[in-house]
Amino acid sequence: MASTHSDIIKKVPGAYESALKSGDLFYFPSTIEKHNELDIDFEITLCPALQKKPTLPSPRFEVETTASEAAADDTKIDPFAPPYNPQLHVGDLKDELTEEEFVILLNKFSVVPHHFLLVPKGSKISLSALIGIDASWAGGENSGASQPHKHIQFLPTESPLSPPIETLARKAQLEQPTRPFSLTSLPYASSSFRFPSYLDTFSVEDLEKVLSDVFLQLLDLCISTVRHDPDYPPGRPSYNVIITLEHMHLVPRKFETHLLEKTGERLPVNALGFAGMLLVKSEQELDAVRYETVAKILRGVGLESVHEDQVEGTAKELTSAL
Repeated sequence: MASTHSDIIKKVPGAYESALKSGDLFYFPSTIEKHNELDIDFEITLCPALQKKPTLPSPRFEVETTASEAAADDTKIDPFAPPYNPQLHVGDLKDELTEEEFVILLNKFSVVPHHFLLVPKGSKISLSALIGIDASWAGGENSGASQPHKHIQFLPTESPLSPPIETLARKAQLEQPTRPFSLTSLPYASSSFRFPSYLDTFSVEDLEKVLSDVFLQLLDLCISTVRHDPDYPPGRPSYNVIITLEHMHLVPRKFETHLLEKTGERLPVNALGFAGMLLVKSEQELDAVRYETVAKILRGVGLESVHEDQVEGTAKELTSAL
């Protein structure tokens, strides 16, 4: 039987403690260092224990793998496909409007307590399932995702701004509140949209339409940015999406990892990095990130902003229409 959103949130703490006690979930203690750049208090999480986490092969987003095919090849096992570990399975949700079904799973390798995932049982993710809590997800081979099976991560943060990128987004003065905007002080391309303050009063049908429209607008800008890059890798565009109660952000991605100058090693960057929460596994990595700066690392896996060209192009289109 499907649970409600509130039922799931209430069950997460108890399920987390139970899975931790049974050994089905691993918690990796960490420390958080605030690192101010670009008027943002980035959170760099140092978690040495993650060096012991099993290394998974890079996911293939272009290839659909069936459950039977995955079972026949250990390198293709999908941790988000049934049967689910009962200790990690918090419950199920169903979108009454679309009848899409989801499973709620605890993150097996947890750096932040109560970190859980929403995983569609089909191939789609309903945006209406996300309102009420901060979330992030990724798309494409170079997005930094660890699994090709669609999933969305939910986790509490220490920052009341939740996540740190909201510092800039909230300060943005918008001339046209109903259109996407760019945080031009960032050294990489990104597009954002500010939700109306009364979003919580929308019906499910209207909410679904608003969120879908916003996402498509941001995705159009992402694809436009990719097309301006002559050296972009072949294949589908990669991107990260971050949703808060106030904004949706979409960041086009070019690379999955960044080569650190000081260590010569590659640092993986996922959606949380662009939310303002970067993860490192050693003091050496932390020192290398401080030396190179978070801004340069994010630019290294992202794209150059072409916001001015996009604004100019829109202006030309409007002029032609008039």
